[in-house]
Amino acid sequence: MIVELHGIKFAYSDQGHGTPILFIHGYPLSRKIWLPQIEHLSKLCRTISLDLRGHGESQEKPGPYTMDMLAVDCKALLDSLQLNRPIILCGLSMGGYISLAFLRQFSSQVAGLILASTRANADTIEGQKNREKAIALAEQFGPAAIAESMLSKMFAPDTYMSCPALVSEIRDMMSATSIEGIVGDLNGMKNRIDSTSILPLIKVPTLIVHGADDQLIPLSVARDMHTAIPGSTLAFIPGAGHLLNLEQPRLFNQAVENFLLAHAYGR
Repeated sequence: MIVELHGIKFAYSDQGHGTPILFIHGYPLSRKIWLPQIEHLSKLCRTISLDLRGHGESQEKPGPYTMDMLAVDCKALLDSLQLNRPIILCGLSMGGYISLAFLRQFSSQVAGLILASTRANADTIEGQKNREKAIALAEQFGPAAIAESMLSKMFAPDTYMSCPALVSEIRDMMSATSIEGIVGDLNGMKNRIDSTSILPLIKVPTLIVHGADDQLIPLSVARDMHTAIPGSTLAFIPGAGHLLNLEQPRLFNQAVENFLLAHAYGR
């Protein structure tokens, strides 16, 4: 489905009934990463996902795409759907940064958080320099070069070697992301606000889920968030890397379903 928000056409999916969950993809991906979750969880809840600006089937505009801006895009989509109840946010990687930005701006609209393969702290100086190198790579050689530079790090080593079809699918997805989307994301992530100070203030049920073999974000980061967020639940997914929801969809879906049922979020 397509909706126009802020003069930009956004592609989104909306399936199921009950408590709404907004799935927010990471960089430089699309809403297609959530297909295994939508197929399973739409039997329990209303599942909504969107292609962020410059990704998938959504239009692009020149960036930077700040995390607050992308959170406002998500809020505009929800408003267009005339939701009259708080939602659960499920964000992976950059989607987690956006989820925390959404919480900062629209806390009364949030019923729960699922933070997957993400972190709350801002980029280090080294991290910012790496974003700048990636911007230069994208501008000189295009999205395919970004895909090749990231691909092996997105998966657990075993997944990368044993699941060529999944690896190829993600390569194609990354390569199809617009230059505006890639550069907009990188600039937005490079300068994003540090969210660690809000973690102890989070009052909604929160699930932190992390791949045991994540090569991009250490397990210690997930443990630190779990310690900082009162009453949060931490789940490590064995045999999964950064794209844990695609590498181990059954285990990821079970962790999310257990979280939803534990907090009476089912229909």
